Amino acid sequence: MNDDTAALLLGVESTPSRPAVAGRGIFLLILIVWTISLVRLGISERVNGSFMHLPNLVFHEAGHILFAPFGRFMAVLGGSLTQVLVPLVCAGTFLWQTRDAFGAAVAIWWAGESLIDVAPYINDARAMQLILLGGRTGSEVEGHDWEYLLNAMGVSHRDHAIATTVHAIGALTMVVALIWAALVVLTQRRALR
Repeated sequence: MNDDTAALLLGVESTPSRPAVAGRGIFLLILIVWTISLVRLGISERVNGSFMHLPNLVFHEAGHILFAPFGRFMAVLGGSLTQVLVPLVCAGTFLWQTRDAFGAAVAIWWAGESLIDVAPYINDARAMQLILLGGRTGSEVEGHDWEYLLNAMGVSHRDHAIATTVHAIGALTMVVALIWAALVVLTQRRALR
């Protein structure tokens, strides 16, 4: 990794104040505690009690509309896809537009959290017992996104394995983002000395 890339990824390009670095450190500690609680939920419990579920849901529903021109499969997949892509776009914007490595790391954390938010939905593809946006379960209506997607791909019998994998990728993404954010805070703290 060259010096310019390292400077960008570690937030060396900006010189934050002491209160900003302290605030980032405190926020990082909150994210660590929150990550532990979210990862512990596993795939059998929906994270809709989390503050982040509602913003995720807005992007999820918007994704269905955004991807509608590409056919039914993409319109259905577009919900979960957009829910994960929006944080990644935010991460890119933080990193390359504002040179905010800490903000980019937090946005990557959000992408991981979005994957954890989607995992119980995938896990429910056959059972269809999760309460959906309309207040009814997938079995009470005509199914739900992941029931359709996994059936369309012929892998509905693997819903639990796929959900476990998505949850693990989400958890790993969150941990990597937290490590990145910690490195940014430590680098910026050293720069203040």
